[in-house]
Amino acid sequence: MAELLYTIKANTPKEEIIRQLREHPEIKFVSLIGIDLAGNDTDEKIPVRIFLKDIDEFYAGRAVQTDGSSVVLPGIATLNNAKVDMPVDPSVNWFVDYNFENYDPSTNRPVGTLRIPSFLIHEGKRVDSRAILTDTLINVKKELVDLLHLHHEIDGLEVNGRDVIDISFTSATELEFWVKTPLEEAIVEEMSASQVMQEQYWQRTHGAVRCALEQSLIELDKYGLKVEMGHKEVGGLKAQIDESGHLTHVCEQLEIDWQFDEAVQAADNEIIVRTVVKEIFRANGLEVNFKAKPMIGLAGNGEHTHIGIAAVTAEGKAYNLFAAQNPAQDYMSAIGYGALMGLLKNYEVINPFVSSTNDSLNRLKPGFEAPVCIVTSLGHTPEIPSRNRTILVSLIRDLENPMATRFELRACNPYSNIYLVLAAAYSAVLDGIKMAATRTTAELLAEISKDAGADGFYLEKDRAYRSEEDVYEAFDDAERNRLFGTPPATVWENMEAFTKYPDKTKIITSGGALNDRLIKSFREGALLRWKIELISRIIPEQREIVRRAKQIKTEFVTDQDAYNWNKISTIRVELAKDSIDAKCLFTRLINALNAGEFDTASKLQVEIYHKIEELKALYDAYEKNII
Repeated sequence: MAELLYTIKANTPKEEIIRQLREHPEIKFVSLIGIDLAGNDTDEKIPVRIFLKDIDEFYAGRAVQTDGSSVVLPGIATLNNAKVDMPVDPSVNWFVDYNFENYDPSTNRPVGTLRIPSFLIHEGKRVDSRAILTDTLINVKKELVDLLHLHHEIDGLEVNGRDVIDISFTSATELEFWVKTPLEEAIVEEMSASQVMQEQYWQRTHGAVRCALEQSLIELDKYGLKVEMGHKEVGGLKAQIDESGHLTHVCEQLEIDWQFDEAVQAADNEIIVRTVVKEIFRANGLEVNFKAKPMIGLAGNGEHTHIGIAAVTAEGKAYNLFAAQNPAQDYMSAIGYGALMGLLKNYEVINPFVSSTNDSLNRLKPGFEAPVCIVTSLGHTPEIPSRNRTILVSLIRDLENPMATRFELRACNPYSNIYLVLAAAYSAVLDGIKMAATRTTAELLAEISKDAGADGFYLEKDRAYRSEEDVYEAFDDAERNRLFGTPPATVWENMEAFTKYPDKTKIITSGGALNDRLIKSFREGALLRWKIELISRIIPEQREIVRRAKQIKTEFVTDQDAYNWNKISTIRVELAKDSIDAKCLFTRLINALNAGEFDTASKLQVEIYHKIEELKALYDAYEKNII
């Protein structure tokens, strides 16, 4: 439907917005998108006639208000001080979300809702994720321009800093997701074998999955996102055909990529992509799952996040600040080296925003191409760009196109709060750039390549930060932890980084947009969700796993059967069976969480996870030996 209006472009004047909406009466509603600290986006239905009548009030934030019970702002928007104003943001694109199951009879077009990115204001202060990123970039831009004017001849940089008048922050995300037939259980063992044998990766799609993928790519292009690719990912299983010729037992992993944009716009784009994809696949009779680790034992969903910075001169020419002036002789400019080291050195306090849920940490396990170590790869020589998939931050380079030089943060997942991830990341990048501005690229290359235990002028002495090896194959767990730091195993461990690394926390809060109050609120919300999910979802699911591990009655019992069952029985009791004198692991974890003993609860969660995995492996062996 070429006549539909899909996007109202950034900075469109109010009069033009009014004209466009009046020309498109199928757009019946307006919805303001405020992003709370958990990354949730608000959605409501406001008749367009109200928006047109009170448009100035919407811009001022007086037309729509929410309260503390509607958004995740713990310790800020409380029940006794709950009012939150929602001014619209005219500096980004506004998207029209069409409902193709509800047609307007007067126009014979689908009913549309204009979704407008907005801010959340409490007591006169912006407290939402979009505002944190927006205000962070304003501060980083100012500091970078001042630094470039002061140190105008930076080693390896093509542009003279005196000529720079503006900074452009570019970002992009890659969205992975699982697709399945509703209400059908996945066969994990069979899909694991398919994954190892790479039977699905970049294979041809079929039937409803093919239709939904193609429709999604076409629809997203109508929003101006410039889709680059859609393809199968590593996970999945070949579907079956029923008697009527339809595909059943669909369970596949897909990825969609689209073009980069300015950082705030890139984060906004992701919301419309998730919405469109979910609705189109649902219309084709398929469920979409964006969880980081929908099925334990199979590939999780990543969302590799790309980070770039360009300088803009008075003539309007853009220069990539990370790119080397001579890319065949050096990996990056001094600014590029500094930015990458800032990201790596301060990653412990970026990681809580990247992985704030049980699900996200389940994805970050060795063996699934998900990064667990704070380490980068540059490539064996500058002439050969690296494609090491086992590291946290990739350096992406194209020797023929210096504007393509950027960093790829590989730990994010589709439910990472990308606004907060980018805000913390760009603040960390700035810290490294300040250090690198007066250094040579040779000095900086030596610093990022130093061995663990070697003194450095910026990076920590006891850590290594670069490896050209497969870090899963070249090092065992103990070596990886010694060289690159021990990754957090639970949400509690990850959130403790803000306390454990106060100097690094100061780095990401130095601009003031992301401050201690907001971090405290974010942390409190993440820990509450961690606690409730463990008590109300994860432990009940694990209890069912224990209950299903029942003794199998058979006439032919071997000593192996008896041995396996005795071990299984012992683990079942340890996990789920209380006595008067001794409480099981599940009970102890629930008690610790309710008592606020989060460090104890964290250790119990890790112990339970290992016990459950041991139980599943033992019961699988036990069941297979029964004939």
